[in-house]
Amino acid sequence: MTGILHVVATPIGNLSDLSARAIETLRGADVVACEDTRTTRTLLARHGIAARTVALHEHNERAAADSLIRLLQEGKDVALVSDAGTPALADPGAWLVAQAHAAGIRVSPLPGANAAAAALSASGFAASRFLFAGFLPAKAAERRKALEALDLACPVVFYEAPHRIGDTLADLLAAFGASRELVIARELSKRFEEVARLPLGQARAWLEARPGREQGEFVLVLGPGEERRGAELDAERVLRVLLEALPPSDAARLAARITGRPKSELYKLALKHGK
Repeated sequence: MTGILHVVATPIGNLSDLSARAIETLRGADVVACEDTRTTRTLLARHGIAARTVALHEHNERAAADSLIRLLQEGKDVALVSDAGTPALADPGAWLVAQAHAAGIRVSPLPGANAAAAALSASGFAASRFLFAGFLPAKAAERRKALEALDLACPVVFYEAPHRIGDTLADLLAAFGASRELVIARELSKRFEEVARLPLGQARAWLEARPGREQGEFVLVLGPGEERRGAELDAERVLRVLLEALPPSDAARLAARITGRPKSELYKLALKHGK
């Protein structure tokens, strides 16, 4: 029998947030695949877990996945974790999970901490749906183009790095106006956690009001725009904008979520435009 690939959510800050089930699973795993072995060993040591760790990150994911699939096929259990939060969501791991499915290996998710869900829950934006946009493009022109397709009637959640947070707030203000509301969630579950909801016109002043506030990890939740009635979003236009910053598969996936058009249809269109 093959082993099980456990996809284990880990704390995004406070190490006490690791669930009892996750502790039990990590303790019983033959191998723990992680982004940074030093970070994960700190977490494991906190809970008295002595497990073999192997690195699986964006630079070695395919090679590491091959060896992990072989272990799973030999009957070994593998726990996949990221440095913080839920693996394969804006973090490495999706390739390994896909290969496990292709090989007929059982994949078992252990839900837990997720920065996007935590920020949205503290936003106060009532919505039955939301869009997780991950990290915006690092280059200013590409970031502004990506924002053009994200004026939606539901909350949009972004991750942002501290060295780009100021520029991103300026781009959000230019794209959506001073009155559009934004939630800035900083250092979630950590000592200096802050969650602020305010109009975009006040966001930069809030960031600069306290020394050191630009440091740390940020989740931004853009409040919903007005519902567009009587006209469908132009799926091809949305796709073209996303293709300026994203590869075809990612652009098609996001365009499908934004417009409601089938992802397979949009992927074929993305490949056509990419020639």
